Amino acid sequence: MRSVHISLGSRSYDILIGSAVAVDEVLPTTGLGRGVAVIVTNTTIAALHLPRIRSALGHAFARVEVVELPDGEEFKTWGSLNQILTALLGWGCDRNTVLFALGGGVVGDVTGFAAATYMRGIPFVQLPTTLLAQVDSSVGGKTAINHPLGKNMIGAFYQPRVVVCDLACLDTLPLRELQAGIGEVIKYGPVADMSFFQWLEGSMEALLAKDREVLADVVQRCCEIKAAVVSSDERESGMRAILNFGHTFGHAIEAGMGYGVWLHGEAVAAGMVMAAELSRRGGLVDEVFVRRLTALIQRAGLPTKGPILDASDNAARYLELMRIDKKSEGGEIRFVLIDSPGKAVLRPVPDALVREVIDVCCE
Repeated sequence: MRSVHISLGSRSYDILIGSAVAVDEVLPTTGLGRGVAVIVTNTTIAALHLPRIRSALGHAFARVEVVELPDGEEFKTWGSLNQILTALLGWGCDRNTVLFALGGGVVGDVTGFAAATYMRGIPFVQLPTTLLAQVDSSVGGKTAINHPLGKNMIGAFYQPRVVVCDLACLDTLPLRELQAGIGEVIKYGPVADMSFFQWLEGSMEALLAKDREVLADVVQRCCEIKAAVVSSDERESGMRAILNFGHTFGHAIEAGMGYGVWLHGEAVAAGMVMAAELSRRGGLVDEVFVRRLTALIQRAGLPTKGPILDASDNAARYLELMRIDKKSEGGEIRFVLIDSPGKAVLRPVPDALVREVIDVCCE
Protein backbone atom coordinates (compact mmCIF):
# COMPACT_ATOMS: atom_id res chain seq x y z
CA MET A 1 0.00 0.00 0.00
CA ARG A 2 1.24 3.50 -0.85
CA SER A 3 0.98 6.38 1.60
CA VAL A 4 1.08 10.18 1.35
CA HIS A 5 1.27 12.26 4.54
CA ILE A 6 -0.55 15.55 5.10
CA SER A 7 1.51 17.49 7.66
CA LEU A 8 -0.75 19.77 9.71
CA GLY A 9 0.49 19.36 13.26
CA SER A 10 -2.18 17.82 15.47
CA ARG A 11 -4.49 17.55 12.42
CA SER A 12 -2.00 15.53 10.34
CA TYR A 13 -3.17 12.38 8.60
CA ASP A 14 -2.31 9.89 5.88
CA ILE A 15 -3.72 9.20 2.45
CA LEU A 16 -3.58 5.45 1.86
CA ILE A 17 -3.58 4.19 -1.74
CA GLY A 18 -4.09 0.54 -2.63
CA SER A 19 -6.39 -2.10 -4.08
CA ALA A 20 -9.17 -3.79 -2.09
CA VAL A 21 -8.04 -2.01 1.08
CA ALA A 22 -9.46 -3.49 4.29
CA VAL A 23 -10.85 -0.39 5.99
CA ASP A 24 -11.10 -2.01 9.42
CA GLU A 25 -7.39 -2.87 9.33
CA VAL A 26 -6.27 0.76 8.88
CA LEU A 27 -8.43 2.17 11.68
CA PRO A 28 -6.13 1.26 14.61
CA THR A 29 -3.52 3.74 13.32
CA THR A 30 -6.12 6.54 13.62
CA GLY A 31 -7.28 5.81 17.17
CA LEU A 32 -10.79 5.20 15.86
CA GLY A 33 -12.89 2.09 16.32
CA ARG A 34 -15.38 2.39 19.14
CA GLY A 35 -18.92 3.63 19.55
CA VAL A 36 -20.99 4.15 16.44
CA ALA A 37 -19.88 4.24 12.79
CA VAL A 38 -22.17 6.07 10.39
CA ILE A 39 -21.61 5.48 6.68
CA VAL A 40 -22.86 8.27 4.45
CA THR A 41 -23.20 7.21 0.82
CA ASN A 42 -25.56 7.59 -2.13
CA THR A 43 -27.99 5.26 -3.86
CA THR A 44 -25.58 4.36 -6.68
CA ILE A 45 -22.53 3.67 -4.51
CA ALA A 46 -24.60 1.80 -1.90
CA ALA A 47 -25.48 -0.87 -4.45
CA LEU A 48 -21.82 -1.30 -5.43
CA HIS A 49 -19.74 -1.00 -2.29
CA LEU A 50 -21.85 -0.61 0.86
CA PRO A 51 -22.10 -4.30 1.90
CA ARG A 52 -18.31 -4.74 1.95
CA ILE A 53 -17.64 -1.52 3.87
CA ARG A 54 -20.48 -2.12 6.32
CA SER A 55 -19.18 -5.62 7.04
CA ALA A 56 -15.62 -4.36 7.58
CA LEU A 57 -16.71 -1.61 9.96
CA GLY A 58 -18.82 -4.12 11.86
CA HIS A 59 -15.55 -5.69 13.03
CA ALA A 60 -14.35 -2.41 14.55
CA PHE A 61 -17.49 -0.68 15.85
CA ALA A 62 -20.24 -1.70 18.23
CA ARG A 63 -22.87 -0.35 15.84
CA VAL A 64 -22.93 0.64 12.15
CA GLU A 65 -25.63 2.88 10.69
CA VAL A 66 -26.14 4.13 7.13
CA VAL A 67 -27.40 7.40 5.64
CA GLU A 68 -28.21 7.02 1.96
CA LEU A 69 -28.41 10.25 -0.04
CA PRO A 70 -29.74 10.72 -3.57
CA ASP A 71 -27.01 10.67 -6.22
CA GLY A 72 -25.94 13.84 -8.02
CA GLU A 73 -24.38 17.29 -7.68
CA GLU A 74 -27.87 18.78 -7.50
CA PHE A 75 -28.24 17.13 -4.07
CA LYS A 76 -25.19 18.83 -2.52
CA THR A 77 -27.61 20.97 -0.54
CA TRP A 78 -28.97 21.97 2.87
CA GLY A 79 -31.48 19.16 2.45
CA SER A 80 -28.80 16.46 2.27
CA LEU A 81 -26.85 18.03 5.12
CA ASN A 82 -29.99 18.12 7.23
CA GLN A 83 -30.74 14.49 6.37
CA ILE A 84 -27.39 13.47 7.88
CA LEU A 85 -27.75 15.66 10.96
CA THR A 86 -31.31 14.48 11.59
CA ALA A 87 -30.16 10.87 11.43
CA LEU A 88 -27.30 11.51 13.87
CA LEU A 89 -29.64 13.17 16.32
CA GLY A 90 -32.23 10.45 15.94
CA TRP A 91 -29.67 7.75 16.68
CA GLY A 92 -28.38 9.63 19.72
CA CYS A 93 -24.89 9.91 18.26
CA ASP A 94 -22.21 11.50 20.44
CA ARG A 95 -18.65 12.76 19.98
CA ASN A 96 -17.34 9.19 19.73
CA THR A 97 -19.37 8.68 16.55
CA VAL A 98 -17.30 8.46 13.36
CA LEU A 99 -18.69 9.44 9.95
CA PHE A 100 -17.45 7.55 6.89
CA ALA A 101 -17.89 9.32 3.55
CA LEU A 102 -18.32 6.51 1.00
CA GLY A 103 -18.69 8.09 -2.44
CA GLY A 104 -17.47 10.83 -4.71
CA GLY A 105 -16.94 14.52 -4.15
CA VAL A 106 -20.55 15.33 -3.27
CA VAL A 107 -20.76 12.69 -0.54
CA GLY A 108 -17.32 13.61 0.77
CA ASP A 109 -18.04 17.34 0.91
CA VAL A 110 -21.46 17.03 2.57
CA THR A 111 -20.30 14.38 5.04
CA GLY A 112 -17.26 16.44 6.00
CA PHE A 113 -19.44 19.50 6.57
CA ALA A 114 -21.80 17.44 8.72
CA ALA A 115 -18.83 16.17 10.75
CA ALA A 116 -17.55 19.72 11.19
CA THR A 117 -20.88 20.99 12.50
CA TYR A 118 -22.40 18.10 14.51
CA MET A 119 -21.68 18.73 18.20
CA ARG A 120 -19.11 21.28 16.93
CA GLY A 121 -16.99 18.57 15.39
CA ILE A 122 -16.80 14.76 15.30
CA PRO A 123 -14.26 12.54 13.47
CA PHE A 124 -14.75 11.52 9.88
CA VAL A 125 -12.98 9.31 7.34
CA GLN A 126 -12.89 9.76 3.58
CA LEU A 127 -13.51 6.65 1.46
CA PRO A 128 -13.50 8.20 -2.05
CA THR A 129 -14.90 6.00 -4.81
CA THR A 130 -14.26 8.23 -7.85
CA LEU A 131 -11.00 9.32 -9.44
CA LEU A 132 -11.92 12.98 -8.96
CA ALA A 133 -12.47 12.46 -5.24
CA GLN A 134 -9.30 10.40 -4.83
CA VAL A 135 -7.02 12.97 -6.48
CA ASP A 136 -8.68 16.12 -5.20
CA SER A 137 -11.86 16.61 -3.19
CA SER A 138 -11.19 14.03 -0.44
CA VAL A 139 -7.80 15.58 0.36
CA GLY A 140 -7.24 18.85 2.19
CA GLY A 141 -10.26 19.32 4.41
CA LYS A 142 -12.48 21.49 2.23
CA THR A 143 -16.11 20.67 3.06
CA ALA A 144 -19.15 22.45 1.69
CA ILE A 145 -22.59 22.47 0.17
CA ASN A 146 -23.77 24.43 -2.86
CA HIS A 147 -26.12 27.40 -2.97
CA PRO A 148 -28.17 28.30 -6.06
CA LEU A 149 -26.07 31.46 -6.36
CA GLY A 150 -22.66 29.83 -5.94
CA LYS A 151 -20.81 26.52 -5.69
CA ASN A 152 -19.14 25.53 -2.40
CA MET A 153 -19.90 28.91 -0.83
CA ILE A 154 -21.18 27.45 2.46
CA GLY A 155 -18.77 25.17 4.27
CA ALA A 156 -15.82 24.74 6.60
CA PHE A 157 -12.18 23.68 6.62
CA TYR A 158 -12.26 20.39 8.51
CA GLN A 159 -9.68 17.63 8.10
CA PRO A 160 -10.48 13.90 7.99
CA ARG A 161 -8.66 11.40 10.22
CA VAL A 162 -7.55 9.33 7.23
CA VAL A 163 -8.26 9.08 3.48
CA VAL A 164 -8.44 5.58 2.00
CA CYS A 165 -8.17 5.54 -1.80
CA ASP A 166 -9.22 2.05 -2.87
CA LEU A 167 -8.36 1.74 -6.55
CA ALA A 168 -10.65 -1.29 -6.84
CA CYS A 169 -13.60 1.09 -6.51
CA LEU A 170 -12.63 2.62 -9.84
CA ASP A 171 -13.38 -0.66 -11.64
CA THR A 172 -17.09 0.21 -11.54
CA LEU A 173 -16.61 3.90 -12.42
CA PRO A 174 -18.44 4.90 -15.64
CA LEU A 175 -16.27 6.35 -18.42
CA ARG A 176 -17.76 9.84 -18.13
CA GLU A 177 -16.97 9.94 -14.40
CA LEU A 178 -13.44 8.69 -15.07
CA GLN A 179 -12.92 11.41 -17.67
CA ALA A 180 -14.23 14.03 -15.25
CA GLY A 181 -11.65 12.87 -12.73
CA ILE A 182 -8.92 13.16 -15.34
CA GLY A 183 -9.88 16.82 -15.68
CA GLU A 184 -8.76 17.36 -12.08
CA VAL A 185 -5.66 15.24 -12.69
CA ILE A 186 -4.54 17.37 -15.64
CA LYS A 187 -4.67 20.62 -13.65
CA TYR A 188 -1.77 19.57 -11.43
CA GLY A 189 0.70 19.76 -14.32
CA PRO A 190 0.30 23.40 -15.40
CA VAL A 191 0.21 24.68 -11.80
CA ALA A 192 2.96 22.57 -10.21
CA ASP A 193 4.69 19.85 -12.25
CA MET A 194 5.14 19.91 -16.01
CA SER A 195 7.10 16.65 -15.90
CA PHE A 196 3.91 15.05 -14.60
CA PHE A 197 2.01 16.76 -17.42
CA GLN A 198 4.46 15.27 -19.93
CA TRP A 199 4.05 11.85 -18.32
CA LEU A 200 0.26 12.20 -18.71
CA GLU A 201 0.73 12.95 -22.41
CA GLY A 202 2.38 9.55 -22.74
CA SER A 203 0.00 7.70 -20.42
CA MET A 204 -3.47 8.97 -21.34
CA GLU A 205 -4.61 5.82 -23.14
CA ALA A 206 -3.51 3.61 -20.24
CA LEU A 207 -5.26 5.93 -17.80
CA LEU A 208 -8.49 5.78 -19.78
CA ALA A 209 -8.15 2.00 -19.82
CA LYS A 210 -7.91 2.04 -16.00
CA ASP A 211 -4.47 0.45 -15.91
CA ARG A 212 -4.07 -0.23 -12.17
CA GLU A 213 -0.41 0.82 -11.92
CA VAL A 214 -1.03 3.99 -13.90
CA LEU A 215 -3.99 4.81 -11.66
CA ALA A 216 -1.84 4.27 -8.57
CA ASP A 217 0.89 6.54 -9.95
CA VAL A 218 -1.67 9.22 -10.83
CA VAL A 219 -3.43 9.19 -7.46
CA GLN A 220 -0.12 9.20 -5.58
CA ARG A 221 1.43 12.08 -7.56
CA CYS A 222 -1.71 14.25 -7.39
CA CYS A 223 -1.98 13.64 -3.64
CA GLU A 224 1.71 14.44 -3.18
CA ILE A 225 1.29 17.79 -4.91
CA LYS A 226 -1.88 18.61 -3.02
CA ALA A 227 -0.33 17.49 0.29
CA ALA A 228 2.59 19.88 -0.19
CA VAL A 229 0.26 22.77 -1.00
CA VAL A 230 -2.23 22.07 1.79
CA SER A 231 0.52 21.60 4.38
CA SER A 232 1.83 25.09 3.60
CA ASP A 233 -1.57 26.82 3.21
CA GLU A 234 -4.39 24.88 4.86
CA ARG A 235 -7.01 27.63 4.68
CA GLU A 236 -6.31 28.91 1.18
CA SER A 237 -4.91 32.27 2.22
CA GLY A 238 -2.39 32.22 -0.61
CA MET A 239 -0.65 29.33 -2.36
CA ARG A 240 -3.51 26.83 -2.11
CA ALA A 241 -5.59 28.94 -4.46
CA ILE A 242 -3.44 27.72 -7.39
CA LEU A 243 -5.25 24.38 -7.16
CA ASN A 244 -8.34 26.22 -8.42
CA PHE A 245 -6.88 26.55 -11.92
CA GLY A 246 -9.87 26.49 -14.29
CA HIS A 247 -12.34 26.51 -11.42
CA THR A 248 -13.47 30.14 -11.57
CA PHE A 249 -14.77 29.62 -15.11
CA GLY A 250 -15.77 26.03 -14.24
CA HIS A 251 -17.89 26.98 -11.25
CA ALA A 252 -19.68 29.58 -13.36
CA ILE A 253 -20.48 26.88 -15.91
CA GLU A 254 -21.88 24.56 -13.24
CA ALA A 255 -24.02 27.26 -11.64
CA GLY A 256 -25.15 28.71 -14.96
CA MET A 257 -26.11 25.37 -16.51
CA GLY A 258 -27.65 24.02 -13.30
CA TYR A 259 -25.75 21.71 -10.95
CA GLY A 260 -25.32 18.24 -12.41
CA VAL A 261 -25.82 19.13 -16.09
CA TRP A 262 -22.05 19.30 -16.57
CA LEU A 263 -19.89 17.20 -14.25
CA HIS A 264 -17.43 19.18 -12.16
CA GLY A 265 -14.40 17.82 -14.01
CA GLU A 266 -15.98 18.63 -17.37
CA ALA A 267 -16.57 22.23 -16.33
CA VAL A 268 -13.02 22.50 -14.95
CA ALA A 269 -11.60 21.13 -18.21
CA ALA A 270 -13.27 23.84 -20.30
CA GLY A 271 -12.37 26.33 -17.57
CA MET A 272 -8.68 25.40 -17.81
CA VAL A 273 -8.63 26.15 -21.53
CA MET A 274 -10.28 29.50 -20.84
CA ALA A 275 -7.82 30.28 -18.03
CA ALA A 276 -4.89 29.27 -20.23
CA GLU A 277 -6.13 31.54 -23.02
CA LEU A 278 -6.53 34.33 -20.45
CA SER A 279 -2.92 33.71 -19.39
CA ARG A 280 -1.80 33.91 -23.03
CA ARG A 281 -3.65 37.14 -23.68
CA GLY A 282 -2.07 38.53 -20.53
CA GLY A 283 1.38 37.82 -21.94
CA LEU A 284 2.26 34.99 -19.52
CA VAL A 285 2.34 31.90 -21.76
CA ASP A 286 2.51 31.30 -25.49
CA GLU A 287 0.12 29.74 -27.98
CA VAL A 288 2.11 26.49 -27.95
CA PHE A 289 1.28 25.91 -24.29
CA VAL A 290 -2.44 26.63 -24.81
CA ARG A 291 -2.57 24.20 -27.73
CA ARG A 292 -0.70 21.54 -25.77
CA LEU A 293 -3.09 21.78 -22.82
CA THR A 294 -6.12 21.81 -25.11
CA ALA A 295 -4.87 18.72 -26.95
CA LEU A 296 -4.43 16.73 -23.74
CA ILE A 297 -7.89 17.69 -22.53
CA GLN A 298 -9.35 16.62 -25.88
CA ARG A 299 -7.53 13.26 -25.66
CA ALA A 300 -9.19 12.71 -22.31
CA GLY A 301 -12.57 13.13 -24.00
CA LEU A 302 -13.33 16.35 -22.14
CA PRO A 303 -14.85 19.61 -23.42
CA THR A 304 -12.52 22.41 -24.43
CA LYS A 305 -15.23 25.01 -25.09
CA GLY A 306 -17.54 26.56 -22.52
CA PRO A 307 -21.31 26.55 -23.02
CA ILE A 308 -23.40 29.60 -23.86
CA LEU A 309 -25.08 30.61 -20.59
CA ASP A 310 -26.96 33.62 -21.99
CA ALA A 311 -27.55 34.12 -25.69
CA SER A 312 -28.10 37.86 -25.26
CA ASP A 313 -24.84 38.58 -23.38
CA ASN A 314 -22.92 35.43 -22.55
CA ALA A 315 -19.86 37.21 -21.18
CA ALA A 316 -21.97 39.31 -18.82
CA ARG A 317 -23.59 36.18 -17.40
CA TYR A 318 -20.21 34.51 -16.83
CA LEU A 319 -18.88 37.64 -15.13
CA GLU A 320 -21.95 37.89 -12.94
CA LEU A 321 -21.53 34.30 -11.75
CA MET A 322 -17.77 34.59 -11.31
CA ARG A 323 -18.12 37.58 -9.00
CA ILE A 324 -19.78 35.15 -6.55
CA ASP A 325 -16.53 33.30 -6.04
CA LYS A 326 -14.40 32.71 -2.95
CA LYS A 327 -11.38 34.24 -4.71
CA SER A 328 -13.20 37.49 -5.50
CA GLU A 329 -12.41 40.51 -3.35
CA GLY A 330 -14.50 43.66 -3.31
CA GLY A 331 -16.31 42.51 -6.44
CA GLU A 332 -12.99 42.09 -8.28
CA ILE A 333 -12.54 38.62 -9.78
CA ARG A 334 -9.13 37.06 -9.23
CA PHE A 335 -8.09 34.28 -11.59
CA VAL A 336 -5.56 31.47 -11.29
CA LEU A 337 -3.30 32.10 -14.27
CA ILE A 338 -0.30 30.19 -15.57
CA ASP A 339 2.69 32.45 -14.98
CA SER A 340 4.87 29.95 -16.82
CA PRO A 341 4.24 26.23 -17.44
CA GLY A 342 4.42 24.56 -14.04
CA LYS A 343 3.87 27.75 -12.05
CA ALA A 344 0.58 29.51 -11.27
CA VAL A 345 -0.33 32.91 -9.87
CA LEU A 346 -3.54 34.48 -8.55
CA ARG A 347 -4.34 37.94 -9.82
CA PRO A 348 -7.17 40.20 -11.03
CA VAL A 349 -7.80 40.65 -14.75
CA PRO A 350 -9.68 43.50 -16.48
CA ASP A 351 -13.25 42.58 -17.41
CA ALA A 352 -12.61 43.56 -21.02
CA LEU A 353 -9.92 40.88 -21.35
CA VAL A 354 -12.10 38.28 -19.66
CA ARG A 355 -14.91 39.13 -22.09
CA GLU A 356 -12.57 38.53 -25.04
CA VAL A 357 -11.70 35.08 -23.74
CA ILE A 358 -15.32 34.12 -23.08
CA ASP A 359 -16.32 35.24 -26.55
CA VAL A 360 -13.71 33.03 -28.26
CA CYS A 361 -13.85 30.05 -25.87
CA CYS A 362 -17.59 29.40 -25.75
CA GLU A 363 -19.93 27.75 -28.21
